[in-house]
Amino acid sequence: MPGINDPSVLVDAGTHDDAAVYKLNDERALVATVDFFTPIVDDPYAFGAIAAANALSDVYAMGARPLFALNLVGWPREDEMMALLAETIKGGADKAAEAGAFIVGGHTIDDKEPKYGMVVLGEVHPDKVLTCGNPRPGDALVLTKPLGTGILSTALKREVIAEENMGDAVRSMSTLNAGAAAAMESVRDSISAATDVTGFGLVGHLKNLVGESAGAKISVSRFPTFDGVFDLIERGTVPGGTSKNRQAAADYVRWADDVTEAQQIISCDAQTSGGLLIAVQPEDAQQLVDALKRENTPAAAIIGNIVPGEPVIEVVSG
Repeated sequence: MPGINDPSVLVDAGTHDDAAVYKLNDERALVATVDFFTPIVDDPYAFGAIAAANALSDVYAMGARPLFALNLVGWPREDEMMALLAETIKGGADKAAEAGAFIVGGHTIDDKEPKYGMVVLGEVHPDKVLTCGNPRPGDALVLTKPLGTGILSTALKREVIAEENMGDAVRSMSTLNAGAAAAMESVRDSISAATDVTGFGLVGHLKNLVGESAGAKISVSRFPTFDGVFDLIERGTVPGGTSKNRQAAADYVRWADDVTEAQQIISCDAQTSGGLLIAVQPEDAQQLVDALKRENTPAAAIIGNIVPGEPVIEVVSG
């Protein structure tokens, strides 16, 4: 990516943040993001809702509110697939409407493998943008959704589990991070950094969050997880993306001796439409957790803290 030197560009791809931010004036900044993927569940409506929630999540992670979206579609032309596309788009439209965002257009191409997602535009005050890369040492780390969607969706794809076993995960993935964003407002001045947890897994996104200025220590025993994921790991149901994340983690994660292989895998599991990961002053962490519970977020867990020193993620079991 070419470097950008423009004072109006507040956030670009160089910082590994969730979205780009462009300052319009002293009161408004535009937030822009894009995300799409192949189906991870069989139900087309649920797929559309999950893909939309996932794309909208990047806007919430930046402390912004969504304004409007454009559909991105790659889809087979066969007649029997068109009904599935209609349901997928309906799922996305309903989720965008829930977020208060308009779908104003989009683009479609003929593709052998279905793909769906969105470009999302939002806005935020330039002084209230939440970013990665500069958390305060000592801050608590709070996670707002359970881990394990990669494990579960892979189990579904391999027919190890049935779609009805995905109920909790589908509800979580379909849940907007709007409630988490609203809860953050209750302690906004105490939050130093935030991101959402998606394809790079928890430790991968945490590495982006700490940047080069600090490290982190997290405890697997505090992770919220979906029922059955550790059993599926023991049965060998591990996504390729999760395995790649674990390989990459060798460069920046220090595993405690008693952290099991399964615990390492869940720490690296590639998520879809995961929760927000928030760095907040420790004295306000419980207030944030209480606010998240009032917003009925799928999880509200303090999983560790930011530590001074080298940018290493220390993972312990207890």
